[in-house]
Amino acid sequence: MNIVKPSIPKGTRDFTPAEMMRRNYIFDTIRSVFYKHAYLPIETPSMENLSTLMGKYGEEGDRLLFKILNSGDFTQGIDFQDSSMSVNKLATKLCEKGLRYDLTVPFARFVVQHQNDITFPFKRYQMQPVWRADRPQKGRYREFYQCDADIIGSTSLLNEAELVEITDEIFRKFGIAVTMKINNRKILSGIAEVIGAADKVTDLCTAMDKLDKIGQEAVCAEMAERGLTPDAIGKLQPVFCLGGQTNGEKLECLKTLLATSEIGQKGLEELTTVLDYVAEMGITTDLEIDITLARGLNYYTGAIFEVKAKDASIGSISGGGRYDNLTGIFGLKNMSGVGISYGAERIYDVLNELGLFPDEILNPVKALFVNFGKEDEKYALAALRAVREAGIAAEIYPDSVKMGKQMSYANAKHIPFVVLAGENERTSHTFTCKNMTVGEQETCTLPELIELLTT
Repeated sequence: MNIVKPSIPKGTRDFTPAEMMRRNYIFDTIRSVFYKHAYLPIETPSMENLSTLMGKYGEEGDRLLFKILNSGDFTQGIDFQDSSMSVNKLATKLCEKGLRYDLTVPFARFVVQHQNDITFPFKRYQMQPVWRADRPQKGRYREFYQCDADIIGSTSLLNEAELVEITDEIFRKFGIAVTMKINNRKILSGIAEVIGAADKVTDLCTAMDKLDKIGQEAVCAEMAERGLTPDAIGKLQPVFCLGGQTNGEKLECLKTLLATSEIGQKGLEELTTVLDYVAEMGITTDLEIDITLARGLNYYTGAIFEVKAKDASIGSISGGGRYDNLTGIFGLKNMSGVGISYGAERIYDVLNELGLFPDEILNPVKALFVNFGKEDEKYALAALRAVREAGIAAEIYPDSVKMGKQMSYANAKHIPFVVLAGENERTSHTFTCKNMTVGEQETCTLPELIELLTT
């Protein structure tokens, strides 16, 4: 009989204890910053109705949604021979639910559904997995965690500045040097207007968002495929040439370029206001205007952000922006929001690549009590309880086996202290504590042991 070796779907991963301790370090660090800025936690289901998800992420996003087959006889009444039946149309007949693509659209649904139970402006954070039917590659997975912070119910641009401040604090805590790129969707709408392609702003954004991945020539080719005229594409040259200038120089160029566009001028005004707020806050993170930054999601209407690590080969590790109409899709008008999402997987890869994970997070267990059996075990258990109540992570070896095996266990787990609580220690009401790093040991009382383990 051939035994099939078990496996997991491509683009998903198991996490070892060491990996989970590193991941929890990421989650705990980000959560602590969210908490300081008064963001409250929520959770939403892994699956949403497809009617909630479809049409919110653009054509590519709809294609990457994981759809869940209806239960029961879901094929009744479907003509599979119908040549007009597209894949997406067929999916809507076979599937009513899908795995969430991000946390923002479910959050908008949550706000509408619970609008009478929350106080606006509403500040929330959420840390949960999302799923995308993408091609797996380095730094890109089909299942991954997002750590989101949003504030909804306020149009104040102070909220954008606060998200920049949160980003600055998070990556300073991690020790990652980053560049935060910023743009405004209204500026992109203005650019589309002045080049004579106002009706192609979505196509412009979708193609422009790929500039750093496929280059200017390929982006221009995609724009042509999407229906932008050669004349319109040619007028984009000043936009492509803005790189390398200071933020001030870019703003001056944009004032000239967008002089005839009311929406473009509005976007420019918003961008300038955010930059002024950030300057007043004394934020040290490099904030760079990037007019080619588009972020392909359809729901962004104002400021958009993207964060990249300076010293790592990974792409974007964070992104977000302002959305004015997302809850309106679900029936709640005039509810503007702005948010940012931090990709836990990519932050993990950056910390790992740069060797920035603190050593101590991999050694949470401070002490191992050796198990000598019978009465000695009882003595050790009483001491172990006192050590744990003092806030020290410790354990006792579960079996009374040879000392060598127990010491090997401590070495394998990088436990820094081994505590001997045998007959001699029990009768003298003491403990022998061995430092596994330097090989020295000392005899101490229980209070002295606790003090030693806390230093």
